[in-house]
Amino acid sequence: MSRRLLAGLITGLLVTGFALLGGGVADAHSAPIASSPDNGAQIDTSPATVSITFNESLQPAYPSMTVTGPDGNLWSKGQPKVEGPTISIEVGELGPVGEYKIAYRVTSADGHPVSGTRSFTLTKAGNGTPGPKPDSTAKSGGSDGGGVPLWVFIVAAVVLFGGGLAFALFGGRGKQRR
Repeated sequence: MSRRLLAGLITGLLVTGFALLGGGVADAHSAPIASSPDNGAQIDTSPATVSITFNESLQPAYPSMTVTGPDGNLWSKGQPKVEGPTISIEVGELGPVGEYKIAYRVTSADGHPVSGTRSFTLTKAGNGTPGPKPDSTAKSGGSDGGGVPLWVFIVAAVVLFGGGLAFALFGGRGKQRR
């Protein structure tokens, strides 16, 4: 009888493990699909605002967006606004010629933070006044948060399930009665 239980336990663990591994990783986070100015665009006049539009509506909680100029100063003004799938921030008159970086961090519809950068190049100098140098919390990297990989949770679930099942089948009994 114990061989049957052991064979059943091993078969169940293998089937569960293959089912979990075969499922794949979901990648349903929001992704930028457009920006104004376009990513990599060359413009000769300052836009009043910059915006990034995503493939789905964003959560309005805790958005972050900055525009940093070639001089390393902030050129964005005020707080970013989220309206549906679009985040935007006021810019006003820009200054020196060169590349301007738009750094963003938003919360996707599924609750995960998404961050990255876009850029445009100003080809004709403006008369704007820059803001301060950005601090380290205003800068956004190009990744979406890091965290613990999904496979760690899958392995933990299989181990805990298998250990619990083994304990239920074998460990909870005292010495066998004859």
